[in-house]
Amino acid sequence: MNEREEPRVLPEITDLNRDFWTSGRDGELRILRCKACRVWCHPPRPMCPECHGRDLSYETTSGKGTIYSYVINHHPWRPGLREPYVISLVELDDQRHLRLTTNIVGCRPEAVFIGMRVAVRFVAQGDFFVPLFIPDDGLRPA
Repeated sequence: MNEREEPRVLPEITDLNRDFWTSGRDGELRILRCKACRVWCHPPRPMCPECHGRDLSYETTSGKGTIYSYVINHHPWRPGLREPYVISLVELDDQRHLRLTTNIVGCRPEAVFIGMRVAVRFVAQGDFFVPLFIPDDGLRPA
């Protein structure tokens, strides 16, 4: 872990979310996808929000996206947490409105902007591989 990738408070791993939290081991960001209508479903849920189908499986995304929104946090919410850091909503290229709440790392917080192109990177924490995003200057919006 680097100085911006600190231990995090993580959720309980369940059968429904296991692939999301562990797929980073392979360097891939996997998200549930409906086999019937092909809609990506995040956060993980047992039923497709579009067609209400229940045949969902994890598939690999592009791992690339655009910053939809962000905030620079300056409050130390727990002991040892270094700030400032960026909390962001990243919209993945794979589907409009497919968004992840994450952190932006690999740049100064002041350099982050809405519309910034980013790519996923993972930080291991126990059995978890937390998806974080870094600037990806070589890409254009899809």
